[in-house]
Amino acid sequence: MARIKPKQLLIQSKTKKGPTRISYSTIITWNLIVVLVVLSLYATYRHWHHRWSAQEVEMDLHHAEHVERAQDQKMTSRPSYAAINTAKGSITIEIYKDASADVVDRFINLCKSNHFKGMPFRHVIKNFVIQGGDFDFDGAAQEWILKAKASGKNDLSPKHEAFMIGTAKNPNNKGFDLFITTAPIPNLNDKLVVFGRVIKGEDIVQEIEEVDTDEHYQPKTPIGIINIMLKQEP
Repeated sequence: MARIKPKQLLIQSKTKKGPTRISYSTIITWNLIVVLVVLSLYATYRHWHHRWSAQEVEMDLHHAEHVERAQDQKMTSRPSYAAINTAKGSITIEIYKDASADVVDRFINLCKSNHFKGMPFRHVIKNFVIQGGDFDFDGAAQEWILKAKASGKNDLSPKHEAFMIGTAKNPNNKGFDLFITTAPIPNLNDKLVVFGRVIKGEDIVQEIEEVDTDEHYQPKTPIGIINIMLKQEP
């Protein structure tokens, strides 16, 4: 085998390529590319996130407007007055727009179903309250009535005057108690949910108030509601 001379080995070693070196300019270029890609991805994320958020806000506003319109339509179509027809005559009441929606809706629905037709006035307490309903007073309501009558005090209430229309604060689900105050009652909100007032027929209320009652404030001669008619105008 032929031996390679030292001179030839030296020449071959010089012709071999050394390891490839990456220049600083290449490193900087790739770093810039990475930075630009990251910034591009972040900008894309911000754009779509903002767009999604705007769409969600728009949808929420649209839903809120829809609910508000539905409520306005319901309030507009809701009767504002009712005529309570009794054997003594007719009593016109105004239904408060800002009263408890649940109570007002229930009262209106019961009127439409003729629930109050033939309903008796179960208790008539002069200078205090008239109560009509399907059931007798519950314990709390009766205690309220009897204590007030026993004390003889009907202090003026700055918020509630006579001829207010209300129902029991904890109504029986099977019926609906209807109260007409005949004098200002203190702390009325603690006992009743007021949802209207008498605007015509105060004299009829006073006639009912004058009927003879027994020791339990129940009319000796039955008197009650013939029917209740809902109206848009008084």
